[in-house]
Amino acid sequence: MFAEERQQQIAGLVAASGRASVTDLAERFRITTETVRRDLAALESAGTVRRVHGGAVSADRFSTTEESILERTIQRQEQKLRIAEAALAFLPQGPSSSIVLDAGSTTEVLADILARRNAGSAPSKGAKGAEKDQELVVITHAVPIAAKLASTPGIALQILGGRVRGLTKAAVGQATVDAAHKLRPDIAFVGTNGIHASFGLSTPDPEEAAVKAAFVHSARRIVVLADSSKLDAETLVQFASLKDLDTLITDRKPSRELAAALAEAGVEVVIA
Repeated sequence: MFAEERQQQIAGLVAASGRASVTDLAERFRITTETVRRDLAALESAGTVRRVHGGAVSADRFSTTEESILERTIQRQEQKLRIAEAALAFLPQGPSSSIVLDAGSTTEVLADILARRNAGSAPSKGAKGAEKDQELVVITHAVPIAAKLASTPGIALQILGGRVRGLTKAAVGQATVDAAHKLRPDIAFVGTNGIHASFGLSTPDPEEAAVKAAFVHSARRIVVLADSSKLDAETLVQFASLKDLDTLITDRKPSRELAAALAEAGVEVVIA
């Protein structure tokens, strides 16, 4: 294969998945890692890709790039639905349980599923106190998630206040962080903009990162919901290391480097 033809294929792979690693490309094209790096350098010079540690990403993918929640909800819908459905298996069983639903398009799909599943369910018979014991406490700082669950039977909704970011429609700020630190929920379902072998979990906005870090610190168990476009990605602000996580639910096997790092950190990986 000629170098130009190979580089065109590499550019196509990066465009399709958002990222490609040097080792994976070397294996795929049966070339040395040095040759891959030369190809990536040529593609970067042409403005087709942007080189990062261990590989390359799309030319328009920068550490502070962030799409609105409205844009994200219409992307990779099938994958996000599979991830959210797999997350149902991790809901705490039994009365008096609590979860956090972090802001994000995949956690919003999980909220949709919970709302549909509980819609029309009859209230528990007996004393009002017994009914409350059977409710799942759902804590969120995301306005869209709160709107979906506000009147859902069997769910006791708690909203964390703060300044609402228009881009993500999520409450942020010191008040939100302080409120999150004062909680001890059973499980936090957390979203992320990137999950990387060495950099961990990250998001472009420092205030969003602070809230996510508070959830990770507070919850007894951390389940990350991230479609495969987030794998191997790094954005501006780290909010958790891989060792902070219990489970990652995604739609594709992680790259060899990320898979090894997750295994070393003891993270359970579920492919939906």
